[in-house]
Amino acid sequence: MADLLTDAEFDMFRKVIYDKSGITFSATNRSILDSRLKEKLREKQLGSLEEYYRLIMSNEEEMKTMLDSVTTNLTRFFRNQPHFDALINYVIPHVLENKKKTGETTVRIWSAGCSTGEEPYTIAMILQDILPPPFKFQITASDISLKSLMVGQQGFYPESRISGIPQKYLDRYFTKTDKGYQVTSQLMSTIKFDYHNLRNDSGARNLDVVFCRNVLIYFDEAAQKATIDRFWNSMAPHSYLFIGHSESLFGMDTKFEFLKTDWACLYQKNL
Repeated sequence: MADLLTDAEFDMFRKVIYDKSGITFSATNRSILDSRLKEKLREKQLGSLEEYYRLIMSNEEEMKTMLDSVTTNLTRFFRNQPHFDALINYVIPHVLENKKKTGETTVRIWSAGCSTGEEPYTIAMILQDILPPPFKFQITASDISLKSLMVGQQGFYPESRISGIPQKYLDRYFTKTDKGYQVTSQLMSTIKFDYHNLRNDSGARNLDVVFCRNVLIYFDEAAQKATIDRFWNSMAPHSYLFIGHSESLFGMDTKFEFLKTDWACLYQKNL
């Protein structure tokens, strides 16, 4: 157990992780994979990585648990505020303008790689605040981490996690308890949390906005391209894609158009 992954074991696990999730482990983050796998051996009381490999290959739930354990879940409420400023001041007005032409009243949003739920709850608070009647919204929040999704579904956050939420939203959409803050049931009802692996088609169609921030950085070029193409297929003719500020589609053969607003840069599907 003291030895690091052998080269053969490293190649074996990084291949199955890539094949199943698109997440790439390189030599620079090999130690992360090593420590996560050793934790799994202790937890399962197994004597070798070969045993653990056989377990995940024969048990789909164990495979999901393993993929969960090797992902990084870093998020916070109102993370990268300029994106939400662009959502409020540019994206939603344009989405509503197009919907008025069709008579449709539902704004559909996907928070892909939502981690513990801070991003979809941020979007929900904003939309609850700015959408005029008769418009309503639906948010799907997905992740490959079942543990993270459970936190989002429960909607409870300790005090250390609620920094960045404007006071008006905190007062309106959270109930303070002895141990932290509980999202109101009304806001929780606007979000559907769902397990989803971005390697696969989500089945969603006609989405108006997709957030997939700080996820593509874990994928290699081929997996990024496949994911972006699946987003394109899931989105409405006039729709918008937010990716992380350190991520870019430049150089990628994609149909999305780069869009620079006064608040932030994003991408649009414009048919």
